[in-house]
Amino acid sequence: MWHRAFVVGGGAALPWRSLARRSLSSGSSGAVDSIILRSLKEHYLEVSKMTPPPKVNPPSPYTIVKAALDKDGPVLRRSYKDEEITISVMRLANIMPAGAEGDDGDDSINQLFLHVDVSKPEREDSLHFLCGLYPDAVGIHSVCLRPKVAASSGSVSLSKYQGRVFQELEQKMRDAFHIYIEARGVNESLFPFLQAWLYVKDHRNLMHWFKRVGTFINEHKPA
Repeated sequence: MWHRAFVVGGGAALPWRSLARRSLSSGSSGAVDSIILRSLKEHYLEVSKMTPPPKVNPPSPYTIVKAALDKDGPVLRRSYKDEEITISVMRLANIMPAGAEGDDGDDSINQLFLHVDVSKPEREDSLHFLCGLYPDAVGIHSVCLRPKVAASSGSVSLSKYQGRVFQELEQKMRDAFHIYIEARGVNESLFPFLQAWLYVKDHRNLMHWFKRVGTFINEHKPA
């Protein structure tokens, strides 16, 4: 994955780290800046040469939300009768801290988390699903009513009752909710597009990060 391109394995301190600290502590801040800038440039050039995954279109009738790559929020949108369905996505690796149980290579690549919002024009709230998406299946982790994404200030009141834990609902109701989202096109057919989309977004974010950090360090204070 993009975000693992330059991760150094293992949690133990490496010998060269302490040597580098002692060596650089006696040097000028300009020398330290030069080392960081040179490393940032090398990594930027290396990442820029990575081959992107083949282009994949979202399954019809979903369409890509305009400028989704440049901001956080919904990636896909579609209409279903009088409803609007929006889907946001993230990886397991972006939720679980490094080294946490379950954060192993294949699982973190092949498990995505979806935020699915089902909204109606006359309603101030939307039905929100948190789902796990795999190459061959989709499962619901939770379902609740919450303020519409567009109308919400970004903070949802935690005091408002969010319903029962999904796994505590009776099986017939859980099955019905799965049929509900499947009827709206939330199924494993979304996986190829969303996985490819995340690779592209991770690549763009990493490239932008190298540039922003380099610009910050290279910016000289006025005399």
